Amino acid sequence: MKQQENIYRQLSESEQQSLYSFDNEHDACGVGLVMTLTGEKTHDIVEKGIQVLENMVHRGAESADRVTGDGAGILVQIPHEFILLQGIAVPEEGRYGTGLIFLPKEEKKRARYLQVIREVIASEALTLIGLRDLPVNSSCLGEIALSNEPHIVQIFLTGPGSREELERKLYLTRKKIEKTILQSGLGEDRDFYVVSLSTKQMIYKGMLSSLQLRSYFPDLSHPHFTSRVALVHSRFSTNTFPTWDLAQPFRMLAHNGEINTIRGNRQWMQSRESVLSSPHFPDMEALYPVIQPGMSDSASFDNALEFLVMTGKSLPHAMAMMVPESFNDKNPISDALKAFYEYHSMLMEPWDGPATLLFSDGRYAGGMLDRNGLRPARYTITCDGMLILASETGTLEMEGSNIKERGRLKPGKMMMVDTHTGRIYRDQELKEELASAFPYRQWLNNNCLHLEEIASGRKVNNELENREILLKAFGYTTEDIELLIKPMALEGKEPVSSMGNDVTPAAFSDKPQRLFNYFRQQFAQVTNPPIDPIREELVMSLTGYIGAIHQNLLQEIPELSPIVRIKSPILTNTQIDILTNLRYKGFSAAVIPMLFDSERGAEGLQESLDTLCRSVEQAVDEGKHFIVLSDRGVDATHAPIPSLLATSAVHLYLVERRKRMQIDIVVESAEPREVMHFALLFGFGANAVNPYLVFAELAQQVKKGALQLDFDTAKRNYIQAVNKGLLKVLSKMGNSTLRSYRGAHIFEALGISSNLLDRYFRGISSKIGGIGLEEVAQEVLQPHREAFFQEENEPFHLRNLGQYAYRIEGENHAWNPETVSRLQIATRTGNYELFKEYTQLINEKEKPAFIRDMLDYAREPIDISEVEPVEKIMKRFCTGAMSFGSISKEAHEALAIAMNIIGGRSNTGEGGEDPERFKPQEDGLSRRSAIKQVASGRFGVTTEYLVNADELQIKIAQGAKPGEGGQLPGYKVDQIIAKTRHSIPGISLISPPPHHDIYSIEDLAQLIFDLRNVNPQAVISVKLVSESGVGTIAAGVAKAKADLIVISGAEGGTGASPSSSIKHAGLPLEIGLAETQQTLVINNLRGMVTLQTDGQLKTGRDIVIAAMLGAEEYGFATSALIVLGCVMMRKCHLNTCPVGVATQDAALRKRFIGRYEYLVNYFRFLAEDVREQLAAMGFRSLNEIIGRSYLLQRKHYPEHPKTE
Repeated sequence: MKQQENIYRQLSESEQQSLYSFDNEHDACGVGLVMTLTGEKTHDIVEKGIQVLENMVHRGAESADRVTGDGAGILVQIPHEFILLQGIAVPEEGRYGTGLIFLPKEEKKRARYLQVIREVIASEALTLIGLRDLPVNSSCLGEIALSNEPHIVQIFLTGPGSREELERKLYLTRKKIEKTILQSGLGEDRDFYVVSLSTKQMIYKGMLSSLQLRSYFPDLSHPHFTSRVALVHSRFSTNTFPTWDLAQPFRMLAHNGEINTIRGNRQWMQSRESVLSSPHFPDMEALYPVIQPGMSDSASFDNALEFLVMTGKSLPHAMAMMVPESFNDKNPISDALKAFYEYHSMLMEPWDGPATLLFSDGRYAGGMLDRNGLRPARYTITCDGMLILASETGTLEMEGSNIKERGRLKPGKMMMVDTHTGRIYRDQELKEELASAFPYRQWLNNNCLHLEEIASGRKVNNELENREILLKAFGYTTEDIELLIKPMALEGKEPVSSMGNDVTPAAFSDKPQRLFNYFRQQFAQVTNPPIDPIREELVMSLTGYIGAIHQNLLQEIPELSPIVRIKSPILTNTQIDILTNLRYKGFSAAVIPMLFDSERGAEGLQESLDTLCRSVEQAVDEGKHFIVLSDRGVDATHAPIPSLLATSAVHLYLVERRKRMQIDIVVESAEPREVMHFALLFGFGANAVNPYLVFAELAQQVKKGALQLDFDTAKRNYIQAVNKGLLKVLSKMGNSTLRSYRGAHIFEALGISSNLLDRYFRGISSKIGGIGLEEVAQEVLQPHREAFFQEENEPFHLRNLGQYAYRIEGENHAWNPETVSRLQIATRTGNYELFKEYTQLINEKEKPAFIRDMLDYAREPIDISEVEPVEKIMKRFCTGAMSFGSISKEAHEALAIAMNIIGGRSNTGEGGEDPERFKPQEDGLSRRSAIKQVASGRFGVTTEYLVNADELQIKIAQGAKPGEGGQLPGYKVDQIIAKTRHSIPGISLISPPPHHDIYSIEDLAQLIFDLRNVNPQAVISVKLVSESGVGTIAAGVAKAKADLIVISGAEGGTGASPSSSIKHAGLPLEIGLAETQQTLVINNLRGMVTLQTDGQLKTGRDIVIAAMLGAEEYGFATSALIVLGCVMMRKCHLNTCPVGVATQDAALRKRFIGRYEYLVNYFRFLAEDVREQLAAMGFRSLNEIIGRSYLLQRKHYPEHPKTE
């Protein structure tokens, strides 16, 4: 017990100092709802609700002590008779309110809280009837839960007015209590929480398992404890930190799923507080903030839902506003319902993410699925008058003869029961009532224009006289034009690349960078699935609106402000001209320059940002409908404020002043040109973007014949490519609509200082420090000076910085001609001295290329003879998952043979394996891959395949393209590959982004269980990709009973992936690995799993650093292919690999000269290098340094100030 207290006494410090963040917590759950259809309150409903909870024990989880539950609870109607039997002098049912409150165990502190509660109650003219110390059975708790167990009291209040008036008064009172305690500083320790306060329903919950709820709360077993409804929830959290308050149900909601857009939803709700009003609450300020800070996504959703209901919306209306079903042209719903959704989409963004949402307001109870239907909900109606709605069927035992109807909720659909009358409301009836309440279509027709339908007689010039200067000033390179813009204009889709990203990150580069390059996309893995934007096009939407809605969200009125609907957020020059000159019903805009004095550097940039924000606020106060942030006007004395910095600064400035809902932001900029740039601008608050310099360049390319298209087609294709790319970026995180993605901040930074983030990108984290405003200004001004102050007769040319392929004068590539050739010669000749020259090139480079280059360790040498042998170290080595298909048969088999010789493990990748390889060859060599991968496409996955494995790896994500599936072009699918994958030759094989059977953490647990039953001897591993929060995901994976977790770095290779994914998704392995190690240790889960890592590991030094960060095993893919002959042509996706490594072309495969002996040499050299590193440090084995990150020291590069 003392040890557990010690762990949690250190928790707040570890939260501040470690890579763990509460914001990254995820959970998945079991939910259930039992309702009577007879209108009678009975104890049987409560009992059956608890049975449902107990039968979903597999959907919950326990902490490291194996007794403490992640959370369980039940919501019931107030049991009036039971309360009377407790001797509480309450008035008649409905004339009083009650609820539970979590308070600290310490009596003096508890008394201070109770004093605040009494004072607020008195100020609201309510009468405190009494307090009841709730009886609990603490003996059933685990040590972790017991160490954080609150003192629970039940409060009873009464007051004047009707039941509905008293209900609202209790809501107001609770909000005032919460706000008073927060402002007083009392609640900083999270030891106070009002579980519920209502005249209708109450909640019993805690840090319990499903099986502990009835034992812990004796009240629930009393025969007079009755209800018409029982809403239950069992939590499976990805971490095990004690959080009694985050157990569910909340006040109106039990939620199984995730709200992916939660950052944006919270900000938008804060923004709209200034324009809200309700006749039910004269003092709206008392209800703010609507969303209680520091809570989970589910709690925030519950806050918003409760607010909408308390201010007058019905439960179905509020749910349909927050979680609208898809209403694009592909979904066959009525026009009236479509108009309802369109109207409300202008008022409120969706709360997007996979979700089963069960709800109750004390009388009406029901459930709803998200628009994608990415969580299960099954219902059963019985002949004896009961409805059960739960995460799965079979949660209650019953005779088949008693079943009247069975079914499931469909995506975006809901059902509800009036528990007083027993009437069931189906989705169609509920939606028809909502859609017919007001003439929404007429209101829209009177106030909303469609941009595509507005004609303009104004002539717009797409060309720019100073195009060449602007290209230089905005840092365009030849790669931007040749590898991105032109292919997008030609093909209408984002370019595909291969072989991963071995370029120095922006934070370490000595070349000027766009601010965009310091951000990384976040993505879904395990706890919620990415979406397939192609096959699930039905639910995807980029539709948006321009024009502020000065409307109270809580009222429906026909007098909307004029607004323009846009199908695509990428505006042409003609469209932005139309918008800025439109005068429909007073529609007006303000164009505000985002420029700064180029002579004044960072100081001028800072002042211009401040001026920009004030100018925007003035435009709001003047009643403008939208603003255009424009960098037109760049010249020798005016440099552009980075469009991302300007957009985010303005957005947050207006959010803080509660004015963001009163104006929309359009960005007119020469800077954005690739998908990631646009995604960032929308993610940080922009409504639409006009990339005018791209259009000018397209016009020039068409004019000189470099594009064999007319300008309109090139422009249309480019916009289509960006739109497709945006849908892909949205879908990686499981988002469906741009409206919910806008302002949601679904990114993280890599190499930006906390000062810059806190001021202009609040809520975004960067695990390593980096640039501030000074460096931002310098990186803007360097290309600006080169553009405007070049030699007079110097011919125009753009630089090639070698972002995508090595250039001598370009960015530093880890794999360059020198490192590739040294490694190949060393391993082919078996020359360890040459190998040492190769490691010296990698380890002692002048410029840092990876985070590990910034790390070093002390040396206290011992004799190398004392260090464990090479053979033991090599057993920790694996090859990365490279499929037969993406690479040739010869390369694939060479990898397997080599790894079997050295005692390591090769990985099939997701392409299956020819059964002929399961048997040893006549010469004794084995081509069998020890690791059989199970990926989302399940290509080649059969029982025979699974039983012929030492390890079964579930691939959730891949470093080079997290949130996306694999793709093998049809021209690489020959007869043998098709047979191995159980497909047809010539057909492109594309894995979907999500596994069809993994939509949550408990689904992963099920697959692990199934695979273990197929092959009980195999290690079950799960492959994740490094990002902020991967540690909490890994904790959930450990609790799902995986044996091994792989943390892949974002630099990993790929046979084919969109360029934006390779460059801009995921984090380096060092961050994800360190966070995973720390989180597992804090959770007491580290001993349950083995950790493996991969992602551009090359030398023994890399391995030793990875070990100190927590890794016990190490994966190699790119380096292994280079040993086999790869020359980094990056043509894997084209089937034109000139050395036969990544091609199925018979002629090219004849050029393959790789041998498994070269790989054996490489891994022996690596192991020997590890031995030398260990000896230099003074350790005898890798085991002695695993997880000992305190041995690492900071390595400085004074000549590279960004790294300091």
